Amino acid sequence: MALFIVAFVASLIPFTAIYLWLRNAIRKDPGYRKICDRSLIHGVLCTFQIVLFSLICNILLGLTGLKNSNPLLYQALYTFIVLALMEETVKFITFRKILKKTDYRYSLLDVVTIMTIVGIGFGMIESVIYAIGASIPVVLVRGICVPHAGYGFLVGYFYAKGLKTGNNKHKMTGFILAWLLHGMYDFSLSEEFIAINENLMYIALLLAVLGIALAIWLIVFTNKARKDEAYMKPLTEMT
Repeated sequence: MALFIVAFVASLIPFTAIYLWLRNAIRKDPGYRKICDRSLIHGVLCTFQIVLFSLICNILLGLTGLKNSNPLLYQALYTFIVLALMEETVKFITFRKILKKTDYRYSLLDVVTIMTIVGIGFGMIESVIYAIGASIPVVLVRGICVPHAGYGFLVGYFYAKGLKTGNNKHKMTGFILAWLLHGMYDFSLSEEFIAINENLMYIALLLAVLGIALAIWLIVFTNKARKDEAYMKPLTEMT
């Protein structure tokens, strides 16, 4: 039990470290740090909406009878719709609400940061939920890969790109990529998927590595962007 608790606490360190770095190393502005804190709280709170919408979708999916007649298709719909789509949609709506309702004059880099932190807030709560009954390796892998931080970064990066270029298609590109990667990651971990061929388990490993790569891209991008006035200047001064 003690070893599991240590593993669980360790799994939260990457999420916490990324959040604190984004909050404290990018700007010293109290307004910036306040919106970072707000984004984390909203990311945590959106868990309740996700659970509600996922429950409704799960009930509707259960009515199709696919769970018994076609388990593989059922699992694909469950992971891509009930889990991935509902989670990414609620996080995206939460992110948009924060941008719309805040008085803080955010920049393009702030847009990326806000969405990433919303993902971190939800990811930390999800880690607690998934830790119940999970093995120590699973707990540690989920912590190391910080998937929701990576998915949040993708959404925020392309949304900021859309704001910068004026191309609204970019704003949805990140959302679609995050949804597909999220769905594929969850689906690749299912028993139904691995039952097709044992070698397919390597897809889950590759997607886990991709999660780490996205976290590295986040750090590299942020370090470069904070030295670029185009990304640091408030959007209100760019229009």
